[in-house]
Amino acid sequence: MASVHSLSVRARRLATELKGLRESSGLSVEQAAAQLGWSYSKLNRFENGRAIPPPKTVAHIIDLYGVPDGKRDSLIRLARDAGERGWWEDLGVFTGSYVGLEDAASFIRSWQPLLIPGLLQTEDYARAVIRAGLPHLGSTGIEKRVKARIARQTLLSRPDAPEFHAIVGAAALRHEVGSAAVMREQLRKIEEIARKRSNVTIQVLPFTAGASIGLEGAFTHFEFVEAIDPAVSCIEDISGEKYVESAEGNRRIRLAFDRIGDAALTPEESAALLADMSKE
Repeated sequence: MASVHSLSVRARRLATELKGLRESSGLSVEQAAAQLGWSYSKLNRFENGRAIPPPKTVAHIIDLYGVPDGKRDSLIRLARDAGERGWWEDLGVFTGSYVGLEDAASFIRSWQPLLIPGLLQTEDYARAVIRAGLPHLGSTGIEKRVKARIARQTLLSRPDAPEFHAIVGAAALRHEVGSAAVMREQLRKIEEIARKRSNVTIQVLPFTAGASIGLEGAFTHFEFVEAIDPAVSCIEDISGEKYVESAEGNRRIRLAFDRIGDAALTPEESAALLADMSKE
């Protein structure tokens, strides 16, 4: 199947829907392709997300499968939207599908042992992190990325904002990024978001938690409103982002997140700790 890097969330959903409808109709790929007058590879590309069928083509496919009118209209609309560009693409900063997944998710779970999650960063903190990781960009390139990162944060205040659950390692709070003043502002921002936004849950994994499955590294787990659209996880390391799309892989990552959460301070304890640290 095509990598999640090359697919929008809508395109992934459309591909999954088309494959499921064909299977429900009792037709094999070969049989369906023959009745449509296509080659096996053409239909297979649509079902695997290697190509996005235009609305007229989708209508042709689902007429063969006998899809009811209500479902038919929603799938044609999905095909029409599948190739649309996201707002973030015009910024010319983000690559891959991470921001698209973030933008479409209904629930985001993020484990960050060493960094404050991007959705919670202040401008100065983001600037220091980006400058350290991408010094070759120069001042203009760095500022462009800072603005793009801050723009992502409007996600948390949208009318259809996702539930965002972040677990942050104590090291991320103690590691001085930028300066003491930058960290003080950053801690205050996290504490304020946790206090004011009902859709945001923040926990801190203290040093006293000892050995944890979270020591394996950072990851983010995305879930979506549409049950047909499977969960996706992103694992981050110095080489970049790796996406997990299998049901079993995502089950294990979700279980790991829950285990880290069980070992972490409660949201109330975490908020109190953040408030105290911001005063230090």
